Order: sequence, then structure tokens, then C-alpha cells
Amino acid sequence: MPPIRIPAASSRCCLSTTLTCAEMPSSQNIIRPFSTAMPLSRQKPSHLTVPSDQVPAYPYGRFRTYKQANQGLFAGSKIRFGNTVAEDHGNKSRTTWLPNRHTKRLWSPSLNAFIRTRLTARVLRTIDLLGGIDEYLLGSKAQRIKDLGPAGWALRWKIMQTPAIRERFARERAALGLPPKEEGQASLPGELAAQGATSEAMLNEIDSMLERGDEFVLGEVREGEEVIIKGDAEAIEEAKEAAKEAEHFMEEVNPKENAKTLRP
Repeated sequence: MPPIRIPAASSRCCLSTTLTCAEMPSSQNIIRPFSTAMPLSRQKPSHLTVPSDQVPAYPYGRFRTYKQANQGLFAGSKIRFGNTVAEDHGNKSRTTWLPNRHTKRLWSPSLNAFIRTRLTARVLRTIDLLGGIDEYLLGSKAQRIKDLGPAGWALRWKIMQTPAIRERFARERAALGLPPKEEGQASLPGELAAQGATSEAMLNEIDSMLERGDEFVLGEVREGEEVIIKGDAEAIEEAKEAAKEAEHFMEEVNPKENAKTLRP
């Protein structure tokens, strides 16, 4: 077997000696991730994608006690405080109960996209009963508006700007016999809108009445009725007289109970 020749130390090449200082990689520019897997891309919460300068102000304001409700659909659910009582000796320990909240991606037919939001199990059941997130957000009752919160209010405005929801509102107006709503037109009562009144005409009429000092009459005035304008003092006196008459009537109806209450 022929002998193996080992090169001399002077003839060995080192990588560090062949690279210049400019070619040497800097440790500050090298980023070594701890994992080779790509990071998961999560959808941004949908209410944060709505421009805040275009959304009307939420009528009930932001929540101050449980601020997480401002970032999702919590329907008034808050953190609760109480005690856990031991069965043996009745010892009490302070504890808290958080809402049963989840993060879900719900399909919106009007947006043709998923809506990612935090919501409670109660709101999720309501959405299932109504048939979708759009039906829940478009609820018009006062309690529904309170349950939406600032985040739901922004999502409600977002889906109301879609062509599908606008066509739906136009069909509802046509079914009620109302004229089509123009772009930028203020909402008027149904009776005035059916008569062809516009918002600009109503505002001009109100301004002229204020300049003349006319009195505003609420409701219809039938034939033979007179409009009586009373001052604050007269109204207060009449309220006091009505209260005295009510007390006198109660004394006549239940004299025994009143006598018992007056005894020392």
C-alpha cells in the first residue's frame, strides 16, 4: 500500500484567510430563526380595516368597565366578580368569571369574504338563529345597537356600503311605496317622504320659523281644537294641584291604611 502524503501546514488553505474584511459576513446582518417553518399569517380583525374617519360616531360611546368589549361582539357581557364558598367550613375566596369569548371567522355574503372577530357564545347562537353575521349586524332595534358595541357598529357600516345591501334597502323602500333615496339625502319620516318633501326644504322651513319666532306644534290639530301655550310656572302649578288631588283621592279610598301609616 502506498504511503499517504499529508500536505504541509503552509500549503493548507483557510477560508478565513482567503476572504477579505469586506467579503466577511457580519454577524449583525445575519438573522437566524429558531424554526425553519414559515410563520402563520392571520387575518386582521375586520373592524380594524374600516376607516374610522368615515364611520359615524357610535351613539352609546365606548365601554369603560370591560374594555375588551370594544374589540368584538360581546352583547353586554362583562367580567364578573364573586366568591367561591367551601362546602366544609364555608370559607370564601374571591374569584372572577370571564365571558365565554371566542375568535371566529364568519362568512359575510354581502362582502363576499370572511369576517374575523371576537365574540361570545351567546352572540354566536344568535347569529346561527338569524342565519348569518349580516342579519345580526343589520338589526335595527335599540337593544341590538347596544349589543353591537363600537366594533360591531363599524362592521355594520362596512356592510351597509356594499351594493348587495343597498339593493336590498332599495327593494324594501319600493315595497313600502317610498321614493328611491338619493345619494347623500338625509332620512325623513315616511309620511313626509311619501309627499315628496326633501331635507333641504324642511331645513329652510325650520330656519324661517325660528327667525319669525313661530311656535312648533307637535301632532295634528283637529277642527274645533285650540292650541294653548303655557308657561313653565303654570305647568308646575298644575302638576302640584294634580299631585294634591291624587293624594286626597288615595286617602278617601284607603283611610285605614293611611291611619296606620300616620301612627307613631
